[in-house]
Amino acid sequence: MPAYAVIGGQWGDEGKGKIIDYLAGNVAAVIRYGGGANAGHTVVNDKGKFQLHMVPSGICWPGACGIIGNGVVVDADILMGELAELTSRGIDTSRLYVSERAHLIMPYHALLDRLEEEARGDAAIGTTGRGVGPAYLDKTGRMGIRVGDLLDIEGTLAPQLEQTLAFKNQVITKIYGGEALSLTEIMAQCTAWADQLRPYIRPTEQIIQDLLADDKAILLEGAQGTLLDIDHGSYPYVTSSSPSVGGACVGLGLNPQAIAGVLGVFKAYSTRVGEGPMPTEMLDQIGDDLREKAQEYGVTTGRPRRVGWFDAIAGKYSRLVNGFTGMVVTRLDILDGFPSVKVCVGYRVDGKDLDR
Repeated sequence: MPAYAVIGGQWGDEGKGKIIDYLAGNVAAVIRYGGGANAGHTVVNDKGKFQLHMVPSGICWPGACGIIGNGVVVDADILMGELAELTSRGIDTSRLYVSERAHLIMPYHALLDRLEEEARGDAAIGTTGRGVGPAYLDKTGRMGIRVGDLLDIEGTLAPQLEQTLAFKNQVITKIYGGEALSLTEIMAQCTAWADQLRPYIRPTEQIIQDLLADDKAILLEGAQGTLLDIDHGSYPYVTSSSPSVGGACVGLGLNPQAIAGVLGVFKAYSTRVGEGPMPTEMLDQIGDDLREKAQEYGVTTGRPRRVGWFDAIAGKYSRLVNGFTGMVVTRLDILDGFPSVKVCVGYRVDGKDLDR
């Protein structure tokens, strides 16, 4: 059996978690391929309501395992907290596997994320402050610390951390005027992570290939949305990873031919968290009413989401980028009761009509 991807077609928060939870009963694994704890999925089932940021939302199904792929940046504290909560509510977490190649979000990443946003002032991007961007920056700059390094604290992690922290503390203190972080404290934190996460750390690309070889269906869980893609979104107001289908191949070590279907998830209206262009944004009472009726507040930050009418031009763009073989529209019921429902079918720029 092949892989199927579930991708957000807008700016995230489209309801992917609900769709994935609906489909997860028919697959052997639900797999995260990118992003970090900056994206939250809400799942409601017979065991209650779960708001997950790190653990794949399909873990709630007894027949499916959850996999965090190499393209994810892992917030170990949040991951451990979610594992503890899931276990306390009767969910078997032994079926979770975390890629040894995934990178860790370190304490200095979160601190630098906040310091950088403050320094930008009015030009702030609107990050979640979770350290996701700085973690990806270190990954690309070959300064990152990976989950697998937790398996060899003294031989691999300690020398890398000592070198990296010395540099980061220079940036924190001399550029931003912050307080230096303690190597001893971070080492203790890493040791605690290793103690709790060791049973979950695996070569996940091998697990995925074995599932496919055994004719098992797998579900690829996208985080955020295509319009926040680092390459294809409204740069620089984007995330630091690729939520589009291309990110699934890179973030899992998966060949493109293994993906048989790509399901695009769209909300019946538009929402966005953070700064950046949003052509159909409603800044009037209707927008406020829609936000309150739909309770459009970020799972991760609690910030009120910007709301707007459905943008079909942006949706068309997402379809072209991802090659959607199917699409789902969520939250259509929210629009019931409004005097009219609008859909953007074109842009007008400097008096010229555009359809793309």
